[in-house]
Amino acid sequence: MANLRFEVVAEAFKKKPLEVLAPIERPSEFFGKNVFNRAKMYKYLPRDVYEKLIDVIDNGARLDRSIADAVAKGIKQWADENGVTHYTHWFQPLTEGTAEKHDAFIEHDGKGGMIEEFSGKLLVQQEPDASSFPNGGIRNTFEARGYSAWDPTSPVFIIDDTLCIPTIFISYTGEALDYKAPLLRSIHAVSEAATEVCHYFYPDVKKVVSNLGWEQEYFLVDEGLYSARPDLMLTGRTLMGHDSAKNQQMDDHYFGAIPERVQAFMKDLEIQALELGIPCKTRHNEVAPNQFELAPIFEEMNIAIDHNMLLMSLMKKVARRHGFRVLLHEKPFAGVNGSGKHNNWSLSTDTGILLHGPGKTPEDSLRFIVFIVETLVAVYKHNGLLKASIMSATNAHRLGANEAPPAIISSFLGHQLSEILQHIETSDKDELFNVAGKQGMKLDIPEIPELLIDNTDRNRTSPFAFTGNRFEFRAVGSEANSASAMIVLNTAVAEALQNFKTRVDALIANGLDKISAIIEVVRDDVKYCKPIHFEGNGYSEEWVEEAKRRGLDCETSCPKVFERYLDEDSIRMFESQNVMTRKELEARNEVKWETYTKKIQIEARVFGDLSMNHIIPVCTHYQSQLAKNVQSMYDIFPKDQADKLTSRNKKIIEEIAERTQLIESGVEELVEARKVANRIEDEHLKAIAYHDTVAPKMDEIRYQIDKLELIVSDELWTLPKYRELLFIR
Repeated sequence: MANLRFEVVAEAFKKKPLEVLAPIERPSEFFGKNVFNRAKMYKYLPRDVYEKLIDVIDNGARLDRSIADAVAKGIKQWADENGVTHYTHWFQPLTEGTAEKHDAFIEHDGKGGMIEEFSGKLLVQQEPDASSFPNGGIRNTFEARGYSAWDPTSPVFIIDDTLCIPTIFISYTGEALDYKAPLLRSIHAVSEAATEVCHYFYPDVKKVVSNLGWEQEYFLVDEGLYSARPDLMLTGRTLMGHDSAKNQQMDDHYFGAIPERVQAFMKDLEIQALELGIPCKTRHNEVAPNQFELAPIFEEMNIAIDHNMLLMSLMKKVARRHGFRVLLHEKPFAGVNGSGKHNNWSLSTDTGILLHGPGKTPEDSLRFIVFIVETLVAVYKHNGLLKASIMSATNAHRLGANEAPPAIISSFLGHQLSEILQHIETSDKDELFNVAGKQGMKLDIPEIPELLIDNTDRNRTSPFAFTGNRFEFRAVGSEANSASAMIVLNTAVAEALQNFKTRVDALIANGLDKISAIIEVVRDDVKYCKPIHFEGNGYSEEWVEEAKRRGLDCETSCPKVFERYLDEDSIRMFESQNVMTRKELEARNEVKWETYTKKIQIEARVFGDLSMNHIIPVCTHYQSQLAKNVQSMYDIFPKDQADKLTSRNKKIIEEIAERTQLIESGVEELVEARKVANRIEDEHLKAIAYHDTVAPKMDEIRYQIDKLELIVSDELWTLPKYRELLFIR
């Protein structure tokens, strides 16, 4: 076994980059090649059908099913020209991944042969089996019917020989069984509420668009080493492993030169992503060894989330071509940075106004402050719910550790904006003001041009930071579907804006002028949401105590955090904004608790297997070798001399005996804790039991295993070590 590990490591060092043949064209020329985008709609659809479809996409008009056949015909013609033979409704169930059922373009022709066919009915609707997807009790196993329905606002695309149609996924009785349906409702809710508030400043605004720019962090591991680590294969993270002597402490990997093999992978990934319309913009080394990041240009939120889900699937496939495995787990390695997916969120109008961007006039600045403050109101009122939206069994390992934000939601605004809000709070005048944009900074180096400095710094410990013209929600996990967090954020902001407008209109109806009414309500809201505003170090113990005093949600137990979805304030918010019903929320929480339990359960089973079948046999084998050596020393040397010569080995033998005994008893306790938890029928209580009694046992056992890794002979250790997993090139 030991030789196999060395062979795998040696093979990894030998690997050369796979040659990637880039398209001859510039990216702008092959971007969207495999997407049925507007240009292709214009080419393949009749003019009246094209205009009706664009009206649906741009203006939210109701889809006329009478045009479905014409759209399907145009899509089929395009698909035929690209060698497509199958189609699928591509949806996002509550598994954090995507799902698809492929059907061929064939039907009986009535003459004993086959014809290729794709109708509007097949485009608009499909019936995947809903019984085996997570549903939280909405559907029984014997009630299998579920429907996927075409989302025309997200373009159809081709992967290999299959036409992929983005869809929502609902149960037979109409409840959402996916992320996209409530996401679309939340996008509509915030657009409607924000548009109404915009009319105070810009009467010609017709709609508000939610924008999202995600930053995807990930690790790459050599495929051979990955295959030699059962814990990585089955859980996505290393359940054991001592720190490498060198990891990220020198900060030399961050923004460093990209390794040649990784560069080849990135190039291949970007080409395929660009062909699918994913606007990849940025790539770089992240802080931890073998950790990297990819980020696109901002997009409309629904499309951005579809693109992120598509990219995560694509990068796994491309990585294997290059001899890598992608790790999207939030904390695959202890002691180094975990991976997040920073969600840069903003609102803009159909007239081109960025609502979270500073304006040039006093009235523009007031608009800016209104949207900043009402966003803070939403985040403050539902800070526990926002935390629940990003919490998971995997992300819980990352939050609060190695540059990840803590599990307490707060918002950083920067010096300038903080001063303005303080001025509004303390001033007794209804006065307008200007908010500065970027300022010039001249350096004392003649060759260096003037720099434009943002109106706010960055705070890497803030979960929800304002960064100049957007908010960066940094707590979202690497493998998560970003829709979970965005559904909550959009809905909470919609509620806050709606409430804001109701109060302003009431003051205006009582005779106050518009500007004075707006400022008065903003002043009240600045005072109300003040507890969420924090500019300091989110990692400090002082902040935890301060956050408790401020009334912020400081719960860290994942199953208990999920309870925030079922708070009456949360249910009232979701139902009032027509995003999710109480029944849907209760079902989703059942799924969350069950998913949490299953992930910890799998980890515990893998952990017990590795402990008993890998670690203990290796350690006892080494112990036997040492014992033989000690015995041999007594056979050769006088007792006094042998006592001295064998003292070190005796200590190691004793330490191995003590630690393996603790491991064995720990595994027994782990198994028993799992059995006790498994007998609990209530999913909520079972998840709490797994959090409180099962997960801590693994931490205790891991401590012993990691200590043994340091003293057992390297040639006997069967599992690739951190120094090999993190530094193979």
